[in-house]
Amino acid sequence: MGYVLLFLATLSWSFVGVLVKSVSFMLDSTSITFLRFAIGVLFLGGFLWIKDRALRLSWDNRWIWIGAVGKCCNYFFENMALSKGYSYGNILVGPVQTVILLMLSAFWFKERIGPKGWFAAALCVGGVLLISWNGLPLAVFLQGHAAITFLYVVSAIGAAFHVLSQKMLIRSMDAGNMNFSVFFWCSLLMALPLPAQAHMTGPVQIVPLLAVTGLGLITGLSFYWFSQALTRVSFPVAIIVSNSGVLFTIVWAYLIYHDPVTPYIVGGAAVFVSGLVLLNLPVRKPAARVRQERGASVS
Repeated sequence: MGYVLLFLATLSWSFVGVLVKSVSFMLDSTSITFLRFAIGVLFLGGFLWIKDRALRLSWDNRWIWIGAVGKCCNYFFENMALSKGYSYGNILVGPVQTVILLMLSAFWFKERIGPKGWFAAALCVGGVLLISWNGLPLAVFLQGHAAITFLYVVSAIGAAFHVLSQKMLIRSMDAGNMNFSVFFWCSLLMALPLPAQAHMTGPVQIVPLLAVTGLGLITGLSFYWFSQALTRVSFPVAIIVSNSGVLFTIVWAYLIYHDPVTPYIVGGAAVFVSGLVLLNLPVRKPAARVRQERGASVS
């Protein structure tokens, strides 16, 4: 069951780019962000009610608000960038988020980052730069592609603080109610600018309506699926499988929207996925140290 949940989460995340692109032909980025959260809360709340016959909405923890603001930033700027660029562009968020979390660990939490961690971060940055550049002349890159990359970087900063809040909240809350609380407040925060910014970008059509419903389903359930998968599947396997979603994202973008997939895109994705996997693989202890620790535990 763990592998099924892991695959469902990974597959659902891979569709986010093409789904947001579909909705952008009907709605603006603010409306898309609000609906991702609002519909997600309905799906997750309904699922938790059926499962546990109870819902717990929390608000009196600063990490809930840090997570909510971070996730709003993540989705809003990701949606804006996807509306302007290719539907696979959100693959940049993951590696940039990883580098930001690594820097927060090193300089804020004062954790020691070894050579493996910094090398993995360098691979992530190299992959992002390769995808962002995509072989374009510098003048063409600076005209539009640099601005889109900047939007993804801001989105990744928000995503990093959301992940950080999850690490703090999971100590005292279960995954379902934690995500329900954060996404509930996200939907209220994103409702505030709606009167001033919400507008139609195109006619109402069935495909965008289905797409925004799918985004809500993904927002509401995918994080719960992934957290449950982590309790049943080894962490290295979960990291490798979840990061393979990048490849699916590129495939869907090519098949559905015929976005150009160049060797730079494929190569950059391979480079930063290697960095993500390397960073998350556990360090094997030397055999002598393992025997020493086992001996100490016996005595």
